Amino acid sequence: MMRHAGFASCLLLSVAAAVAQQAPPSSAMNTTMSLDALLQEERQLQFDRFDGDTAAALGAALVARARSASRPVTLEIRLGETVVFAHAMPGASPDHADWIRRKNNLVRRTGHSSFYTHNEVRQAGGDHDKLPGLDMRDHAAHGGAYPIVVRGRGAVGTVTVSGLPGADDHALVVAALKDHLHIGEQP
Repeated sequence: MMRHAGFASCLLLSVAAAVAQQAPPSSAMNTTMSLDALLQEERQLQFDRFDGDTAAALGAALVARARSASRPVTLEIRLGETVVFAHAMPGASPDHADWIRRKNNLVRRTGHSSFYTHNEVRQAGGDHDKLPGLDMRDHAAHGGAYPIVVRGRGAVGTVTVSGLPGADDHALVVAALKDHLHIGEQP
């Protein structure tokens, strides 16, 4: 999984051109975050190593969080193209699998969380459901997919939640990552 640094810039230019030719989009996620805050979050939520055992522990933590909040989500953790952890909570929709696939594709394409791309496009005045140059049947700029980054190696996989509004999917993943990485804990 390589980051495509120039892709984000090209995406924003394409969005700006498309916005000038279309009416404002009708749907928008209620919660937005600054791009700087989201980038800082991505720099902070990195691993020293990540393997199947790490995926199992992170997956179990996500399941526990979803269960305690009675959230009917589906979650998946991938190393490269390999699914190393997957779980669907009671009440989860079979449609979540396709949302996970589409969000993961976006993260692999951009190197950023799907919520970052959502906010980037919305803040540029674009429609997160109509990204120029991307087939929206294969990509989704909704929160919930997050790159798994190993320091010194780069992106090695993704962790994704689907089933809630995008900002809530994102928040669930970030909370589990922070817990797992012991970020924000007091000594």
